[in-house]
Amino acid sequence: MKKFYSGNAPELEKYEKRCVENGAIEAELYTKYSVNRGLRDLNGKGVLTGLTEISEIQSKETVNGESVPCNGRLFYRGYDVKEIIADITKSKRFGFEETIYILLFGKLPNENELNEFKEVLANYRELPVSFVRDFIMKAPSGDIMNSLARSVLALYSYDENPDNTSVGNVLRQSIRLISLFPLLSVYGYQAYNYYVKGNSSFFIHEPKHEYSTAENILYMLRLDGQFTELEAQLLDLALILHAEHGGGNNSTFTTHVVTSSGTDTYSAIAAALGSLKGPKHGGANIKVKHMFNDIKAQVKDWNDDEEIRAFLLKLLNKEAFDRSGLIYGIGHAVYSLSDPRAEVFKGFVEKLAKEKGLENEYKLYANIERLAPEVIAEKRKIYKGVSANVDFYSGFVYDMLGIPEELFTPIFADARIAGWSAHRLEEIINAGKIIRPAYMNVQPRRRYVELKER
Repeated sequence: MKKFYSGNAPELEKYEKRCVENGAIEAELYTKYSVNRGLRDLNGKGVLTGLTEISEIQSKETVNGESVPCNGRLFYRGYDVKEIIADITKSKRFGFEETIYILLFGKLPNENELNEFKEVLANYRELPVSFVRDFIMKAPSGDIMNSLARSVLALYSYDENPDNTSVGNVLRQSIRLISLFPLLSVYGYQAYNYYVKGNSSFFIHEPKHEYSTAENILYMLRLDGQFTELEAQLLDLALILHAEHGGGNNSTFTTHVVTSSGTDTYSAIAAALGSLKGPKHGGANIKVKHMFNDIKAQVKDWNDDEEIRAFLLKLLNKEAFDRSGLIYGIGHAVYSLSDPRAEVFKGFVEKLAKEKGLENEYKLYANIERLAPEVIAEKRKIYKGVSANVDFYSGFVYDMLGIPEELFTPIFADARIAGWSAHRLEEIINAGKIIRPAYMNVQPRRRYVELKER
């Protein structure tokens, strides 16, 4: 498909230079005016911008009146996520649908309530007639997140009451989007795989009514529709762990900001998708995967601590991989001693690695998880501890599940739409003011000069 915009615009080079010259703000001014860039202070603590009952991230505790780092904990509606997953694992059931219920309605469902809600979700897993042909196949995108956002905006046209922001109507729209996101993601990939990548087969599997979200993703993605129980369980776990993470993450905060303007659900969720697409947010696991590909090629002995340490130092010194000075997947804006999502993931990842015959790769991940915080602490002054975050293992999991890289971030979105929806409803229920933070102008005032005098 011929691109309308080539991306090559030499006639604009001089304008680019002017943008840079006149757009840069002196870094010292942020300190002078006490502006916390990224809405975070030097200790990594976020600037308080709102209140929520949906989720809580704990990274510190009070000991003898002093706030000290602790092992990370994550709560959905006050319930410890580790406890939720422990019960789901014990009973060998899929838990993402239950997680959606908890996030939306603020309570644990009983068995009848859960079964009824699963039925509602299953009934909503149906796209409008010809939607795949008209909106997904006709303009396939090289980035599935863009395809997903476009599909969400297109669904506005099929809604008989799209602009009604009453709680009941937004809840209906939210549940429909939660149900449809996996279809839009996988079908967007299938169109891309066929039309853009030129692969010979194009197939669309309609979701199975009796399948969970995780089972349906694997079923729709694979030509033969087959998957193991462990594969589906691990993907279900990934969806639970990515479903929500506090109101302050970039895409959820975007949802609050856009919702506060009074706009429709489809516009708010499309904005959140645009945020999640960014490599500093939802695309982090792709960076981890690419970094590990480089490590595998450069490090000969994956069990040699000294060789691994030497390569990690190269990463920090901007001498290896993308020369950013980062060890991707290590460290988090909030967590210090541990990310509970990574901790939960790790045990299940090891099981799947054994099933797939990838024990050596898993050991490499485990070795780097152990050594990287030590190397970072020796090399740099840090204000809090660092540890592996959820992105450290998620890309490895998706690889083992045969999920293509193009779907890594969309599957994140398939999970996070539950949290976004809960936060949109919370913003509407509490009917706050439009969110409009202050920016200080630091451009000196200047005298205007008429054109003929310039």
